[in-house]
Amino acid sequence: MTPPRPGGPHPESGRAGRLRLRHRLEVALRGAELLDRKLAVLRERHRLLAAEEEAARRAWHTAVQEAETWLLRGLLLSGDRALAAVVANRADVVVEWTVSMGVRHPSRAVCTDAARATTEPPPANTALAHAETAYRTVVRTAAGYAAARTAAGLVQAEIDRTGRRVRALRRHWIPRLAEALAHLDQGLEQAEHEDAVRRRWAAGAPGRSPTAGAGSAGRADTAR
Repeated sequence: MTPPRPGGPHPESGRAGRLRLRHRLEVALRGAELLDRKLAVLRERHRLLAAEEEAARRAWHTAVQEAETWLLRGLLLSGDRALAAVVANRADVVVEWTVSMGVRHPSRAVCTDAARATTEPPPANTALAHAETAYRTVVRTAAGYAAARTAAGLVQAEIDRTGRRVRALRRHWIPRLAEALAHLDQGLEQAEHEDAVRRRWAAGAPGRSPTAGAGSAGRADTAR
């Protein structure tokens, strides 16, 4: 639930106002409870996504190191001119999405390698052929890392937003509602007590108001 606007609950009065305040307090408490549950689920989901992100990051770094090693070996054998034989086409990456507790985030990245055309010359040496394969792995692992990092970041952002909403409810709105309800309860209790006193006066002295009775008693005391 979204915390109400700042400034506290609107003033309420009477028994109907007490019922409304109680309902609003119950709704706020229930909302905070539901948001706490959502936070627990999101934090567990983020823990898993963060682990996937770290694994993807390590896989990407390992792939980059291997590709750079093969590339260096190939260039040492054939020189920089061998780079003219690189694949002209580009890889294609499609990101698939899912939803976790209302948060839309990437689930995985599907990568289609760049294909070498039959008219293109092959790599100049075996090392460059290995480098070409290794760089395809780099692209796939980079796409996977980007998807995992984005997913973890989006879920973390929702955790932060939900945490702020819970704090607003528990630190501000719920205490204000509880205070307003207690104040109204006290006022109603006092009013009911005064009403009971007036009814007893009316029952004990028909036709006289409590004020008139008090005045007569005062005059009798003065005469004595």
